[in-house]
Amino acid sequence: MERPLTPKEIVAELDKYIIGQGEAKRCVAIALRNRWRRQQVPKELRDEIAPKNIIMIGPTGVGKTEISRRLAKLAQAPFLKIEASKFTEVGYVGRDVESMIRDLTELAINMQKREEEEEVKGKARDMAEERVLDLLLPPAPPAAFSSPALPGAVEVTEEPAEADTAHKTRERLRKLLREGKLNERLVEIEVSDRGLPVVEIFSTAGLEEVDLNIKDMLSGLFPKKTKRRKVKVPEALDILVEEEAQKLIDMDKVVKQAIQRVEQSGIIFFDELDKIASREQTYGPDVSREGVQRDILPIVEGTTVMTKYGMVKTDHILFIAAGAFYVSKPSDLIPELQGRFPIRVELESLGKEEFIRILTEPQNALITQYVELMKTENVQLSFNKEAIEEIAETAAKINDKMEDIGARRLYTIMERLLDEVSFDAPELSGRKIAIDAGYVKKKLEEFLKDEDLSRYIL
Repeated sequence: MERPLTPKEIVAELDKYIIGQGEAKRCVAIALRNRWRRQQVPKELRDEIAPKNIIMIGPTGVGKTEISRRLAKLAQAPFLKIEASKFTEVGYVGRDVESMIRDLTELAINMQKREEEEEVKGKARDMAEERVLDLLLPPAPPAAFSSPALPGAVEVTEEPAEADTAHKTRERLRKLLREGKLNERLVEIEVSDRGLPVVEIFSTAGLEEVDLNIKDMLSGLFPKKTKRRKVKVPEALDILVEEEAQKLIDMDKVVKQAIQRVEQSGIIFFDELDKIASREQTYGPDVSREGVQRDILPIVEGTTVMTKYGMVKTDHILFIAAGAFYVSKPSDLIPELQGRFPIRVELESLGKEEFIRILTEPQNALITQYVELMKTENVQLSFNKEAIEEIAETAAKINDKMEDIGARRLYTIMERLLDEVSFDAPELSGRKIAIDAGYVKKKLEEFLKDEDLSRYIL
């Protein structure tokens, strides 16, 4: 097992992709490290240590989702992002809050299965190779054998020389196969036909899995159909590797480990938490707000949810909530839910300086992305320092004048700025295109002048 990252190392990894927001990074780094610490304490105390859930407060586009997503990648943990506003109180039409645990479990199963497939890939490839060789050079039929006790019977045995020749031929074919010299050959393979009768389910809240269960049941009732397909050798190898890997994987072990992974290291990111905070006293049931909070509460507190793979406990899943909280405040949440999110961190709005860094510093920086995209058309795109500053300043101005959508504004500006270059790129092959401040001003000035136009386009 890899050495767990220290909080400083976690922050350093997050710094590669996310600019600023040091306080939020520190909070999630401590939360992640605490998971490892919890596994080291005596067993009788381990179950008593609850995860320290976090509320991130800040406008859209400042890095809340990205911090959570990158954190899950670092932890190699099942991660689910959901909008709290999608749920409704139990008994009303809409998604049931327990469905997020079922979705997280499904993600963990797929993650675990992929890892198991990687482990058995070598063995599966060897087995698939043997099957392809059997198709290219069918094995000789078993030697005829008759009992000498019968009158006139003859015992026929395979000559050693023939067996040796067949073996040498097979090994020559194996060499050609590995060198890719048989890639254009067609072979006929039998593949399973996965088509099932279409069953449409109209379900109410809490029954999202009914259609899946019916499909599982039907797949057991109907005999497995197979069909013969003629494919080239590389495609046949890929299909057979997958088939052999499925045979080698122990699904019971996968399910057991995936459920353990959800329970011990699952991360759920609640976006738009402020949308379910009650802003004023209302009379009668508030289906979209307080009712949803009361349904979310037991899951965050720790309960057991039934999934098609078995029972899943939510006691140690880490919940990271986020919201702009422009109108409502975290204190507008029901008191019990507030108590389950002990860590509050406010994220800073982004300005010109941060936008310059976002455009150039991260590993997946926007400028880098566009330069690499144009390289595919053999176009050398470059941005000088003044152009980058002008893009950042324009983004900051538009965010001030209109809705502040943070770093997402850079995406719309970059698309608008480079639409001509992107359109004409195939005809510009071999050219060098340098973007300067003058080009940026020329392309964006009409949108900055006409506020109505920029409202729609930027």
